[in-house]
Amino acid sequence: MDREFKRTLVTCALPYANGPVHIGHLAGVYVPADVYVRYLRMKGEDVLYICGSDEHGVPITIKAKNRGVSPQDVVDEYHKIIKESFSGLGINFDIYSRTTSEVHAKTASAFFRKLYDEGKFVTKETEQYYDEEAKTFLADRYITGTCPKCGNPNAYGDQCEKCGSTLSPEELIDPKSALSGSAPVKRKTKHWYLPLDQYEPWLRDWILERHKEWKTNVYGQCKSWLDGGLQPRAVSRDLDWGIPVPVEGAEGKVLYVWFDAPIGYISNTRELLPESWEKWWKDPETRIVNFIGKDNIVFHCIVFPSMCKGEGTFNLTDNVPANEFLNLEGDKISTSRNWAVWLNEYIGQFPGQEDVLRYVLCANAPETKDNDFTWKDFQQRNNSELVAIFGNFVNRAVVLTGKYFGGKVPANLKPEAIDKETLDQILPCRESLEKNMETFHFREALKDAMNIARIGNKYISDSEPWKVAKTDMDRTASILYTCLQICADLAIAFEPFTPFSAEKLRGMLGVGLDAGRDYRSGEGVPTVNFYAPGDGRALHTSSVIPGCSDAVMPGPDGHPVLSWNDLGRTDLLPEGHELGEASLLFAKIDDPVVDAQVNRLHEIKAANEAAAAAKAAAEAAKKIQPQKDEVSFDDFGRMDIRTATVLAAERVPKTDKLLKLTIDTGIDTRTIVSGIAEYYTPEQMLGRQICILANLAPRVIRGIESKGMILMAKQGDGKMRFITPEEVVVNGAQIG
Repeated sequence: MDREFKRTLVTCALPYANGPVHIGHLAGVYVPADVYVRYLRMKGEDVLYICGSDEHGVPITIKAKNRGVSPQDVVDEYHKIIKESFSGLGINFDIYSRTTSEVHAKTASAFFRKLYDEGKFVTKETEQYYDEEAKTFLADRYITGTCPKCGNPNAYGDQCEKCGSTLSPEELIDPKSALSGSAPVKRKTKHWYLPLDQYEPWLRDWILERHKEWKTNVYGQCKSWLDGGLQPRAVSRDLDWGIPVPVEGAEGKVLYVWFDAPIGYISNTRELLPESWEKWWKDPETRIVNFIGKDNIVFHCIVFPSMCKGEGTFNLTDNVPANEFLNLEGDKISTSRNWAVWLNEYIGQFPGQEDVLRYVLCANAPETKDNDFTWKDFQQRNNSELVAIFGNFVNRAVVLTGKYFGGKVPANLKPEAIDKETLDQILPCRESLEKNMETFHFREALKDAMNIARIGNKYISDSEPWKVAKTDMDRTASILYTCLQICADLAIAFEPFTPFSAEKLRGMLGVGLDAGRDYRSGEGVPTVNFYAPGDGRALHTSSVIPGCSDAVMPGPDGHPVLSWNDLGRTDLLPEGHELGEASLLFAKIDDPVVDAQVNRLHEIKAANEAAAAAKAAAEAAKKIQPQKDEVSFDDFGRMDIRTATVLAAERVPKTDKLLKLTIDTGIDTRTIVSGIAEYYTPEQMLGRQICILANLAPRVIRGIESKGMILMAKQGDGKMRFITPEEVVVNGAQIG
């Protein structure tokens, strides 16, 4: 960041309200954003935290159609699930609204209208896919076909979920309508376009010259788009679900979701702060940071800035810290295949372990390249890091203080050099942590926080206060005094990453936290949470002045209140301060718990593979072989096709496909060898009436003379089925 700002507006990509949030969303967008916001607030900075549901995406209308309900029913259901899931993980936005709100409709319409009135759009009449059976134009997501890049037969008209490629419907091989399954046709339609090509010179300067500090994956993707040359992008669609285009002659057209959705950041701010929202969007002293996923980079770095530049009154984004994709157990996360760990399910299945997921997703964040989540790694990080290092150190420090000093911070009666040397290591950890936070390297920042726990764990193990207490209580007092100061440091350093555990730790230490400004009331009042000894719950909230202080701020009854600027101090907990009750910060996760999750995924994969195989077989069965060369009536008349009944059947030895059938043709009893053993058993053939070509010249097959051929239908998938009379007829009846 090259300049100082008075405040920071943090936005998160609006999740589609067509399904729950999964760990890919969390690792890519929401956990990093929440870590950053908590950090800034602890530093006393003025921060606004904005998000909401994107409720106008085409996937929503597809889900509604498949369920036989309205799109509003779908978004109402998932908006509630998503909002509650975020809160359950400690992600509490100042506002979590929705793009179906009245405020958003007015804001998005006004934004479009200003650009329209000022001639910032171009209109084009183009040919787009139209479903003649459904009698509607097809949005990109309503068109499926084969991906031209990886061969995936189920790619969408805007993206292939298998290889991640961005597509257009015209690129798909064998396109089909997702509504009727029929092949769409091209029809002319008129739409409004944002002429991105006109903004290309400005974007090149703004991104490539003035924002070289952006993450390499973001900067590189933007450069690739710019080097490829920008084209006008449609801002309207032929749909009946969305915000109507607010101009005459636009009946049946709505704002395209990627024009509509980012305006949701503005409308949500306006909904929260109707009197003061403009200072967050139009005051140049406000910094805007957009947290998004890899697949949203082009829209937030090229499309949305161009929209704001064209509109002319809104601030531009200062940074767009996007992550790459998170995979699950070596496979790409897919909502359509249910290959995901859903947040709402996790919260229900792992109560009290919300911080474990936050920790693992941050520790394994796909910041520079795609990364993988596995349940075994989840278990290992919890047991070997959170339990064995962080939790173990805190538990020993607090329990021993209770045992030897009645639960009160002892005096530093007999300090030694190792105490100062240990505490002196905290400030470098803080400096590195802050640098990584400011540059959006949250995975490295978490390592810095955990290093403080490692320092404490090593110190208490090396100092062995449980042994020293047998001969020197003064020295024991200094050891535990030092340990408790490190515990207080951990309560500060881990607050952005594991807020539930940090709150629990503050309860054990009997301290409060300067929580920064809270805008959920619409007022932006600075707040602080206070805790009583032995109680991990907040007693009450009070107004404070956030930021640095010359001493640790006292709360009610003299309880210390910690802020970020206290991290690394050596006197956070004063002598005689009363601690709360010791309890385990983290619980060990046993093998059966993660095995159950792994087994569940194996079941999902098996079901997906079976469904894919069934679908492929069904598609193959539909394939029709081309017609053979024309024959004359006389040629056909020479064939003697008759009915017959199977009298006996047996497998031909040493073969997998051949059956030897003895049949009654009405003329004679004869033998036919047929390659149908993979479809029918001998028992299934007994007594069956069939049709045969009776006058086919005999041939010897595996030493058996076969006289004739059975008439069968062969599907595209290779399966064979008998051609039989609708009713039983006499053997030898001629067919023709």
